[in-house]
Amino acid sequence: MGQEYQEKIKINKLARLPLEGNIDLTYRCNNNCLHCWLRIPLDSPRKKEELTFVQIKEIADEARNMGCRRWTISGGEPMLRQDSLEIFDYITGNFSSYSINTNGTLISPKIAKILKRKGKTMVAIYGATAQIHDHITRNPGSFEATIRGFRYLKEAGACFAVQLIPMKDNYHQFQDMVKLAKSLSNYYRIGAPWLYLCDRADNKRNSEIKRQRLAPAEVVELDKPDLSYEEWMNERNSDCQKAGSGEYLFAPCINNRRDFHLDPYGGMTFCCFIKDPDLRYNLLKGSFKDCWENFIPSLAAKVKITESYKKNCGSCDLREECRVCPVFAYLEHRDFNKKVEYLCAVARENRKFKENWGKNHRRYFKIADITILVESDLPIQDNTFHTKFKLFATEAKGEDVISIRHHFSLPDLSGKDLGKEVYRKAPWAIYKNNGSWVYLGISPVRGDKSLHRVAAFNSGHTRGRIYNNGGEAFLKGDSHSLTLFSSDQILLARVLADKQGCYLHSCGVNLEGKGLLFVGHSEAGKSTMAAMLKGKAEILCDDRMIIRKRPKDFMIYGTWSHGDIPDISPNSAALRAIMFLEKADLNQLIPLKDKKEITIRILACLVRPLVTVDWWDKTLVLIEKLVSRVPCYVLKFDKSGRVVDILKKL
Repeated sequence: MGQEYQEKIKINKLARLPLEGNIDLTYRCNNNCLHCWLRIPLDSPRKKEELTFVQIKEIADEARNMGCRRWTISGGEPMLRQDSLEIFDYITGNFSSYSINTNGTLISPKIAKILKRKGKTMVAIYGATAQIHDHITRNPGSFEATIRGFRYLKEAGACFAVQLIPMKDNYHQFQDMVKLAKSLSNYYRIGAPWLYLCDRADNKRNSEIKRQRLAPAEVVELDKPDLSYEEWMNERNSDCQKAGSGEYLFAPCINNRRDFHLDPYGGMTFCCFIKDPDLRYNLLKGSFKDCWENFIPSLAAKVKITESYKKNCGSCDLREECRVCPVFAYLEHRDFNKKVEYLCAVARENRKFKENWGKNHRRYFKIADITILVESDLPIQDNTFHTKFKLFATEAKGEDVISIRHHFSLPDLSGKDLGKEVYRKAPWAIYKNNGSWVYLGISPVRGDKSLHRVAAFNSGHTRGRIYNNGGEAFLKGDSHSLTLFSSDQILLARVLADKQGCYLHSCGVNLEGKGLLFVGHSEAGKSTMAAMLKGKAEILCDDRMIIRKRPKDFMIYGTWSHGDIPDISPNSAALRAIMFLEKADLNQLIPLKDKKEITIRILACLVRPLVTVDWWDKTLVLIEKLVSRVPCYVLKFDKSGRVVDILKKL
């Protein structure tokens, strides 16, 4: 298609569509777990009220016609239903993806075969041994039955994850539970480490659940806050983060939700934790469309914020540390506006964790007016990074931020769809997957499939997680890059294109308020120029410089990627001249007028990351503007130092 017909349109707000459905097929369960907030007995008379397969199929079809593409199936134990095989077959065969939560005891070879389809099955483990597991479930033989279910899933080739459920009576063997999970599957996750109270306000059940709650510090240890993610969500004005603001409790949450919840009896609402019958719609007496388009939006103005809420949760200084949602207050007190003391204690522990994390696990650095936030699972010491980085250290974030988080074990990538491979040359293989990027650190040895590093970045390379193969190098200290890559330019050169900037093989100085750039490859004389100007100008860097177009000028910025001259500076200067170096027996400054020649010279010295069409487009536009606005010269020079006089007259 011709370029004149191409247009990029930014969509700020997606249409409100029911993209994902969550359904509890039954609340009956063959286990009777100490912590469960939903379970009803196997022989409960409410079995007769459960939706039939035909009704579920009709609801699913109506949801699909309105945009639903994915379902999460849960319970109770969903496989208790005699028609569960039919339900699974229909959902997995007619929607793009699914997720099923189960205790695994009733998985059969037939069910396992169906669960081989694209989706995810999560199987719960309550202990590392039969003794503890069966104690939690109060169902003798449940551990053995669950292990058998895992075996059927493996034999069928189904994708599944182990879900660990921590509580007081199994916490003493939690690490053994992790080991068991790793032996059963490549994937495991930890369920909510704090427990919800009973949906029916059953005092006896609530007493059992409270006895199983972990200490607040243990909750935080299992579910550590992710500071950079939380800050990012706050910056994006996450609707979840805004819940409880304004006049109504759930208005921010409801207005932009793209999912819904369906209980076993046809009750539909916007969240699985909503148990107030006044906030659920009876699909047996209405339609899915009416519920989605009218009833759920009406709930935004249903639950008003009370004075009690304003005095407690609404004005609490722990609000940013608190994970409580008003739905949990209803489960605790039958009142959405009341505070939950247990979660207040968790919030206080969250704050302690964040304070420690900020002090020992995160650092800020600033280069080219871009803040780099570095976080690490291991503590960051004074000697973790080379002393040169101290010049670039800063105390807070700026307008442009790159956030990277270091982990120190490699993720298991078996079975993972990394996307399309777009680059392969040791030490990197790079994949693009739906706007995100995956970098694999590969061996130069033919046939060696081992990885030394894995990194995942968002589309703009401004948020990344870097998985290192162990922490030995990090603990040794004196690292010459913040990313722990061979050079931070691998990341920064990619990001700069989106910030109207680029890296050049060049030496930069600030001479009497003038930013001068001396461009050339190795041996061109960049370090020689820096040595001759030392003491007469501020040396920004003698080998790699950053150029950025700013509102008033093109600016040059010092970097930590120096050559023979270790003098570096985090400062900047307005760019007044670009000089292409040529060693000679005389000192002479020759103006360049041919823009094509200048462009070719600049491109030859451009530091290139993973090159994409998008990167080239932005970089070429930048260089075109640079060439048209900044005077360029060939600078012939000898080692006498007299070239400095020429530069001062420039």
